[in-house]
Amino acid sequence: MKSKSFRSKLPGTFARLTSTLLGLAGCLLLAVPRPAVAAFGTTASGGGFIVNNGANLVFTINSSGDMSSCKYKGTELNDTSKASGIASGLGASSVTATTSGSYITIKCVSTAISSSAITHYYVVQSGVDNIYMATYVTSEPSVGELRYIFRGQYNVIPNGPAPSNNNGNTGAIESSDVFGHSGGTTTSKYYGNERAKDLTVKGASGSGVGVYVAFGTRECSSGGPFFHDIENQGDGAGSDQEIYNYMNSGHNQTEAYRVSNVLHGPYAFCFTTGSAPAVPSFNFISALGLTGFIPTTGRGTVHGTASGLDSGTTGMVGFANSTAQFWAPVSGGAYTCNYMRPGTYTATLYQGELGVATGTASVTAGGNTTLNLTSALAHPTTIWKIGTWDGTPNEFLNGQTLISRHPSDSRNPSWGPVTYAVGSAINKFPAVQFRADNSPTTVTFSLTSAQVAAHTLKIGITCAYNGGRPSVTVNGHALSNPGASSQPSSRSITIGTYRGNNTTFTYSIPAADFVSGANTMTITPISGSSDLGTWLSASWAYDCVELDN
Repeated sequence: MKSKSFRSKLPGTFARLTSTLLGLAGCLLLAVPRPAVAAFGTTASGGGFIVNNGANLVFTINSSGDMSSCKYKGTELNDTSKASGIASGLGASSVTATTSGSYITIKCVSTAISSSAITHYYVVQSGVDNIYMATYVTSEPSVGELRYIFRGQYNVIPNGPAPSNNNGNTGAIESSDVFGHSGGTTTSKYYGNERAKDLTVKGASGSGVGVYVAFGTRECSSGGPFFHDIENQGDGAGSDQEIYNYMNSGHNQTEAYRVSNVLHGPYAFCFTTGSAPAVPSFNFISALGLTGFIPTTGRGTVHGTASGLDSGTTGMVGFANSTAQFWAPVSGGAYTCNYMRPGTYTATLYQGELGVATGTASVTAGGNTTLNLTSALAHPTTIWKIGTWDGTPNEFLNGQTLISRHPSDSRNPSWGPVTYAVGSAINKFPAVQFRADNSPTTVTFSLTSAQVAAHTLKIGITCAYNGGRPSVTVNGHALSNPGASSQPSSRSITIGTYRGNNTTFTYSIPAADFVSGANTMTITPISGSSDLGTWLSASWAYDCVELDN
């Protein structure tokens, strides 16, 4: 009762005390630190800028125009000792930032690695975890190739493409860029790369984070729709996870670089919680005033029919001139190539990856040009044929693995030498003929007495190394040796590509060289140059071999 009487005498005091305690609790709650809301914008820093995208990205562009820091949700992704950027560094002479509504554009202009200015752009859209980029050039950089490299921390994003993960290697097996591993497997930055026409997004991931490059348009790159170039490298030292956007290189390049007043891109580096993103839209770029950008309204179209392709093959129409390249697939005997830069182009109809017809098309802004193409590939009656005229060695022994591993890789079946009986499974015929490893290839076939006559032999190749070309004997009779084909001055077969200058060697074989019944042909590489090793010996990749009637 006493306690009750005491409380009844202090109702106002208790209420005031309760109110005071609640107020203090509120103040204490307000004083507890809360996560800061990301602020979209830039902050000047050391001649460059720190950029906040208003979502999960904060990155630094330094006074050289390179990205020296890139944080996603507070985690540093960039290598702490090397910046990401064009080649080994842009060395920018000026770095400026412009904010326009929900977009930030960082413009970096440099003459440090080129005889004339290179302009590189970083673009951010508020709330979107992508860094959009574009690179305007007026000449080739002095470093000899044009590429943007995101140099990520390997321990943060270790899960890159397996063929290009050099970590754990046992040492270089060719030059300083192709590596061996225990058990005889191989990796290299050259391996596992898609053709230009197939590029979408590619990158690496880790715990709760992924970094991917969206390659964007390839219209000012070089090499055409089937060109392969470097996309990724786990550097082998456990330090860097390198994610590339190559705009040009000398890696078995089949045509001149496009570097005269052209804008490469736009392309983008996309940041996720781990999974690969969809290809982002680049449409907003048209409003930002990037030097060299041509909007869709300033572009045109070429369309037409594409006929005469062999059954079972795919078709593609490619366009090329000194400043741009485009392509479009053939579907139902027709094609349409949209959003092309104005200009006059050489058009090529491809059967698979083999050019079988050419033409010329002029493109104007808003125009729609008609160009019909018909394959000029000859179709003589054959005694036999090994493979398909499609510009690839894919159907042959080890042909499928040329882009993903070194020819010496222990996962490959033996290259031979092979004795191939005409009519056997195509995948028993070698994709590549190496002078120092699997030569000669012997082809056996039978002829009836009526077939003992003069015939024409055709050997199609997709590329060659060290001047390699076929020397042929038929039943011990040596045929005239051809001259070397014109090919890029580069390794090819050992750096993940079979693309070169498709060439067909033609031999006239007199009737006296054949016999009724069993016949034997040998094919061996010859070259006027000495070999550098087993796999860097005179060689070529096969496309097709046929004996015409």
